[in-house]
Amino acid sequence: MERSEMLAKVAEVAADVLGINEDEITEETTFDDLDADSLDRLQLVTAFEDEFDIEIPEDRLLSISSVGDALDAIEASQEA
Repeated sequence: MERSEMLAKVAEVAADVLGINEDEITEETTFDDLDADSLDRLQLVTAFEDEFDIEIPEDRLLSISSVGDALDAIEASQEA
């Protein structure tokens, strides 16, 4: 799957979880930009894992602070 396709899915999932417009989400968007608190971030990661049928390692979770970071973590988990 190409990164642009992954971005579209990540934006769709994030919009659903956070109740925002997915057009606001780019690869540079941080979760702070989306007013996502720690619980929201956990829900996002769980939703990304479900959507992409992956498991993101716990040690990687703390480094995910933007949509781009999430895409990197998804790609790394798919390659593992």
